[in-house]
Amino acid sequence: MAEPTDRLPPLNALRAFEAAARRLSFTQAADELNVTPGAISQQIRQLEDYAGTPLFKRTGRSVLLTDAAQASLPLVREAFERISEAGRIMQSPARKGRVMVSCAPSFAAKWLAPRLDKFHQLHSGTEAWISADTGLTDFTAADADFAIRYGRGSYDGLKSEKLLDETVLPVCSPAMLDGPDAIRRPEDLKNHTLLHDESTEVDPSCPDWASWLRARKVDGVDASRGPRFNQAILVIEAAAAGRGVALAKQAIAASDLASGRLVAPFADGSTSIDFGYWLVWPKGRHLSPDVREFIKWIKAEAAETEVVGV
Repeated sequence: MAEPTDRLPPLNALRAFEAAARRLSFTQAADELNVTPGAISQQIRQLEDYAGTPLFKRTGRSVLLTDAAQASLPLVREAFERISEAGRIMQSPARKGRVMVSCAPSFAAKWLAPRLDKFHQLHSGTEAWISADTGLTDFTAADADFAIRYGRGSYDGLKSEKLLDETVLPVCSPAMLDGPDAIRRPEDLKNHTLLHDESTEVDPSCPDWASWLRARKVDGVDASRGPRFNQAILVIEAAAAGRGVALAKQAIAASDLASGRLVAPFADGSTSIDFGYWLVWPKGRHLSPDVREFIKWIKAEAAETEVVGV
């Protein structure tokens, strides 16, 4: 008796195919799936037997996709996303009362975390968990309900909604506004250490000290001097400790500016930039009532932040 033509392909072989096709490497796919490269090869051969056609062209250590693989890969990815989403919906009762948010450590520590008590007071039956991560969220593997990303808002396969615009401005300890070397105008920066934010996010519109000074026609200040930090929160903490003047992202400095721990010495020091903070989650994801309520709350907090300017 002939086998039915509509039988499903083997699921494990499809997983191996998707990982190998995405990475164009059997070895990297094996590392991702925690199996041996030989197991990946065996599963690919099983899928090729099912398909009746090659799916990869082996060229030494690298592999290329055949036309059949190229055509089927988007559908396989979508299928796994739907299976993953089905699993999340099945787990909804167990996840009730919990919201998991993924975002960068500096934004988590300086903007989101200080506001969470307010959310928990309003929604005592829901716990908000923060996963602070410098990398991009892989929603196929991460437990996050949604992420907050810093960028332009265009992310392949993800729905995005603007949370906050961003500006950059000089900030320093209030102590630097007093004494013989008090900061009153940009030219006074020649007497102080400049602190540099060299976070991994690259925004061409974001000024460094050299372009900030140039835009204000300030001469006599060496913009190259001063320590550099790879996290925005480290720049903020160095400025608050009186180690120098930081060119900081306003959202990250907001709580310290509001408390008076930091001050903005120049009335016209802000520069708007192209990047901002975006709420993102996979297209087609089912958002639970708890997650929708949290998103509604965080957007209201962001709107209030922009109104008061801190």
